[in-house]
Amino acid sequence: MHKFSHWVVKNRVLIVILSLLLTIPSYIMYVHTKVNYDMLSYLPGNIDTMKGQDILENEFGSGAFSTLLVEGMPDKDVVKLKSQIESVDHVKSVIWYDSLADISMPKEMLPDKIYDAFNKGDATLMLIVYDDTSSADNTMQAVTDIRKLTNKQCFLTGTTPVVVDTKNLADKEAPIYVELAVVLSAVALSFSMDSYLIPFIFLACIGEAIIYNLGTNMFLGSISYITKAIAAVLQLGVTMDYSIFLWNSYMERRNAGKNPEDAMAKAIELTFSSVLGSSTTTIAGFIALCFMSFRLGMDMGIVMSKGVLFGLISCITTLPAMILIFDKPLQKTKHKPLLPDIGKLGPFIIKHYKAFLTSFIILMIPALYGYNNYKIYYNLDRTLPKTMDGIIANEKLDDTFQMNTIHMLMVNSDVPSKDIKAMAKQMEDVDGVNYVIGLNTIKGDAIPDSAIPDSLKKQTINDNWQLILISSKYKVASDEVNSQISELQSIAKSYDSGSMLIGEAPCTKDLIEITNKDFAAVDTASIGIIFVIIMLVFGSVSIPVILVSVIELSIFINMGICYYTNTTLPFIAGIIISTVQLGSCVDYAILMTNRYLFERQTGKDKYAALTIASQTCSKSILVSALSFFAATFGVGLYSNIDMISSLCKLMARGAMLSMACVVFILPAFLLVFDRFIQSWTWKGKLKKKVKEKIAEKKTANAEN
Repeated sequence: MHKFSHWVVKNRVLIVILSLLLTIPSYIMYVHTKVNYDMLSYLPGNIDTMKGQDILENEFGSGAFSTLLVEGMPDKDVVKLKSQIESVDHVKSVIWYDSLADISMPKEMLPDKIYDAFNKGDATLMLIVYDDTSSADNTMQAVTDIRKLTNKQCFLTGTTPVVVDTKNLADKEAPIYVELAVVLSAVALSFSMDSYLIPFIFLACIGEAIIYNLGTNMFLGSISYITKAIAAVLQLGVTMDYSIFLWNSYMERRNAGKNPEDAMAKAIELTFSSVLGSSTTTIAGFIALCFMSFRLGMDMGIVMSKGVLFGLISCITTLPAMILIFDKPLQKTKHKPLLPDIGKLGPFIIKHYKAFLTSFIILMIPALYGYNNYKIYYNLDRTLPKTMDGIIANEKLDDTFQMNTIHMLMVNSDVPSKDIKAMAKQMEDVDGVNYVIGLNTIKGDAIPDSAIPDSLKKQTINDNWQLILISSKYKVASDEVNSQISELQSIAKSYDSGSMLIGEAPCTKDLIEITNKDFAAVDTASIGIIFVIIMLVFGSVSIPVILVSVIELSIFINMGICYYTNTTLPFIAGIIISTVQLGSCVDYAILMTNRYLFERQTGKDKYAALTIASQTCSKSILVSALSFFAATFGVGLYSNIDMISSLCKLMARGAMLSMACVVFILPAFLLVFDRFIQSWTWKGKLKKKVKEKIAEKKTANAEN
C-alpha cells in the first residue's frame, strides 16, 4: 500500500479524469439494465408452481392472464371491446361467454355455472390470456394498451396490472430517493464534519461508485425493483464511513505539520488497513443473503457486495485525489463541528457500567419476544397504495363477484372426462371455491362438444395437459386460501399424481414456506460468517461473541418495536434487516473494541483503556450512524411503496439503535469480560502483551 498510496497522490489528476470518464459507460449500462418488478418470479425453478408456469408457456403459448370486469355495458359494446382487446399485441385470446355460445343466444340459457362465472347483475367478466409471462415487458405493455382502450366502467385485475402499477410508481419515485438521501446526508455531514465543502466531495466520490455499481448490474441480466430502488441509498449509507475515516486521518497529519502529499499517502495506507476489516464484515452480511432459496436475496446480496467494494476502491483512489485537488478551498471552508461530542459521556458510562449491563439483560427479554412475534404480510398487493388502478380493480372484483384470485390446475390430458367432472365436484365443495371450470367440466348435455369452438379447445387441452380454472373467494396469502390450496392439491393428486396447481395464490403459498426456511438459514449464515471474520481479525474467540451479542440486541429491539407498535412488515424485511444491520453496524463495535485493546496493550488498566476508547470513538460512531440514518430515513418517510418504505425506516432506526448499544452497553461487556477476553485471545497474545506493558510500567516507576 505504500507504493500504491504514493502512486495515487502523484497521479491524482489522471485518476479524477478517468473516474469521470468511467461514469459515462456505467450510466449507459445502468439505463439498459432490465428491471424485474415481479417478486414471485424469484421463486426457485424446481417447485411445481414454477414448473407448471413453464409448461403453460411452452406448450400452450400462455404465460399469464388477467380478468377484466365491465360494469353497465351493453353486450354489443362488450363484444366490440373484446375484439379491440384481442387486437392488442401479445394478447393471445379473450374468453367471454360468446366464446361458448353465439351472442344472439340469451345468457340465461347457459348452464348456471357458466353464467355465474361471467356475470353478476349488470357486471360481466372477460378472461384475457397473454402469450408471455406476467412480468415480461410484452405483457406489461399489453396491460398498458388495454387500459387505454377501457373506460371507468372497466377494471383490469390480476398479477400483471399490479406489476405495471409497481413499475410506474417505482420508476417515478426512484430518482427522488437518491435526491433525498443526498440532501439529508449533506445536512448530517455539515453538522458533523469540520469543513463545509467536504460533504460534497464525499457525495461526489460515492456517487461515482454508485454509478459504477448500478452500471455493472447489466452483467447480471436483470435486477429487482427493490434492489434498484434502495441500492444507491444503502451504498451511500454503508460506505460513508470509509470517506470520513480517510478525511480524519488526512487532517490529523495535516494538523501535525505534514505537507498534503505526504499526509494523504499515509492516510491512504491507514484507511485501507483500518476499513478492510469493516468492509469485509459488511460484504459478509450481504453475501449471507445469497444463501436464500428465494433468489431476491442473491440479487440484492451480489449488487450490494459490489457496491461496498466499489465504495472501498473509490475511497482509496478517487476521494484522495479529489481532496488533494481541492485542498485549498477545503482548508478555507473549515469550521468547528456543530455536533456535540458524546465522547464526554465516557467516564459516566464507565462509572455506571453495571447499570448498563443490567439494562442489556432487562431489554433482551421483551426485545427477543417482540422479535419473534411481529406480524408480516406476503400479499404483494399490500405494498402499494390503495389508490392504484390494480388494487382498486382487485377490490372491485372481490366486492362484485366475491372473487379474489383464480387458480389454474394442470392435469394430464389422459384423465377421463368423467374423472375430471368428479374431481371438479369435490373441489367445488371445498370452502371458498366459487366454481371449477374446464373443457371436460362444461361439455356434455348442456353444451355439446361440437358447439365448443376449436380455438377454445386448443387453449385448454393438448396432447399432454388439460387446464382447469378454479375461482377462489379468499385473498392471496391468507390462511384460508393456503388451507384451500392444500386441500385442492390433495384432491387433484388423488386423480393425477403429476397434477400441478399454479397461479398467484399457490406461488405465494410457496413463497411463505420458502422464506420461512430462508430466514433461519440466512440469519445463521450471517452470524456465522461475521463471527469467523471478527475472530480472525482480533485473533480471539471471545470478542466475536461479545460484539455479535451487542449488535443482535439492537436488531431484536429494532424488529421488536414493530410488534409493540402493531406494525405489519413485508415478508422480506426481517431477513434483510437482520443481515444488513449486523454486517454494517458491527463496524461500530469493532472500532471501539480495537481502540480498547490497543490501550490495554500499552499497559493501561481496563478502566482507563475503556475511558479513552469511549471518548475517542463515540463521536466517530455517532457520525457514521447519523450518515446511515440520513441516507435511509427520508426515503422511508417518502416512499409510497411499503416494501421500500419499511426497509428504509428499519435500516435508519437500526443504525441509531446499534450506535446506542455500542456506545452505552458494549463498554460494560468489555469491562466485565476483560479477563475472559485476555484468556481466549489466540496463544494468549493479548494477555502476554498486557502483562509485559504493566511490568515495564512498574519497573519504570520503581527506577524513578
